[in-house]
Amino acid sequence: MAGGIEIAFEPLTSRGSGGDLVVFVGDDLALSGAASEILGRQGAELVARASASERFKGKAQSALSLPSPANVEADRLVVIGLGSEKDRAKLDWTLLGGFTAGKVGMRKARVVLDWQGFAGSARDVADFSLGARLRSYSFDRYKTKKKDEDEASASLTLLTADPAAAETAAKDAAGVAEGVVLARNLVNEPPNVLYPEEYAKRVSELTKLGVEVEVLDLARMKQLGMGALIAVAQGSAREPRLVIMRWNGGEAGEAPLALIGKGVVFDSGGVSIKSAGGMEDMKGDMGGSAAVVGTLHALASRKAKANVIGAIGIVENMPDGNSYRPSDIVTSLSGQTIEIINTDAEGRLVLADVLWHIQATYKPKAMIDLATLTGAIIVALGQDIAGLFSNDDDLSAKITAAGEAANEKVWRMPLIPAFDKAIDSKFADMKNTGGRHGGAATAAAFLKRYVNDVPWAHLDIAGVAMSSTPSEINRSWGAGWGVRLLDRLVRDNYER
Repeated sequence: MAGGIEIAFEPLTSRGSGGDLVVFVGDDLALSGAASEILGRQGAELVARASASERFKGKAQSALSLPSPANVEADRLVVIGLGSEKDRAKLDWTLLGGFTAGKVGMRKARVVLDWQGFAGSARDVADFSLGARLRSYSFDRYKTKKKDEDEASASLTLLTADPAAAETAAKDAAGVAEGVVLARNLVNEPPNVLYPEEYAKRVSELTKLGVEVEVLDLARMKQLGMGALIAVAQGSAREPRLVIMRWNGGEAGEAPLALIGKGVVFDSGGVSIKSAGGMEDMKGDMGGSAAVVGTLHALASRKAKANVIGAIGIVENMPDGNSYRPSDIVTSLSGQTIEIINTDAEGRLVLADVLWHIQATYKPKAMIDLATLTGAIIVALGQDIAGLFSNDDDLSAKITAAGEAANEKVWRMPLIPAFDKAIDSKFADMKNTGGRHGGAATAAAFLKRYVNDVPWAHLDIAGVAMSSTPSEINRSWGAGWGVRLLDRLVRDNYER
């Protein structure tokens, strides 16, 4: 990707020249002590006059740009509003970093992280840097004609009370940003580039960070008996892969947390083929797996003190003479049989075998799967929140809290016996779809049959992983959703 961002940390007393100068004000428009020292009386008067003429009230997520005062060595002054004292009390530092980076653009800037009532920690400043890094992301590697500004890099110098502590905390934040960027890149890649074998190769690069990576090929999956996953892949010229990532940062022998992702690199629907309109979006049907890969990168980058396993089933769902068909009956790794009703309900078949393999082989303390599983969840919840299904109240509460903290929100959905009954089959142990009504819930009920009594949660991220609502920290088609939530979950609940 072109461009990028460089972030440095300096004391509030530092002075520089050139580029933008960014200061913050509340709804009273009062400048902080550090900002006042830099701008002087002349600068303060300029801000007051410009605010009055432009009707700038210092509201949260508002900004005023004006030429720099003559006494300040900067090209432009950017004043960013933080709102009322109540607004500042619930400030999201990551979003503020993204908003600030958006106002600066691909330029050089000094940012005075100081305002009245400020009580931010090094962690807060690090979150600000995280938001700035995420906002600067773009995916343009296949554009052959680029403008000069497309190749530009941004440079932010954050002036803060304790730059050494902020820089230390920001190293962890940079690792999380790298994980999100990795997930976004994977989702944005075209399927002729990111086919199963290539995807597995890219994941194997995590070994450079100390992650153990094992790749199972088709022969090994046949040997194990992964009939459900293999059925989805059999119509493609590309063989499937199962990739298992192990980060051993916790106590030796401690049961791991398992993260499992759906990795359908392209979903045509198979024999039950999708309509042509919008099918190009189905390159993103591996968003759940991308979140898992990005999370393992983030955990390894910051040397998380936890044992975490990531597993992704990578397939391509295509129609040809060897494709699986509606009315086929396949046998999953668990031994349970599945009647195929719709070949476009393929993600749950992939996850079924991966879930069973992980819970049987690694005995995890909990399992969380992420999948762009159903359009029904988008109908229910839109594109700003993911659906959460779980067999465990404690795990569900932890995920919900992590989502709130990371601003990647989830909403718990019901799992009742009626949904499980809906997938009973006349000819096999179950069928792979329960029909149109309650589609997200019956898909979750299907997955529940493959987890036994392990605490488990299923995140249906079809609405948030790709083509989601743009935000202050994301302007990408592939959002990299889930990396920050899972990293926060591990940090708050599973690290020793």
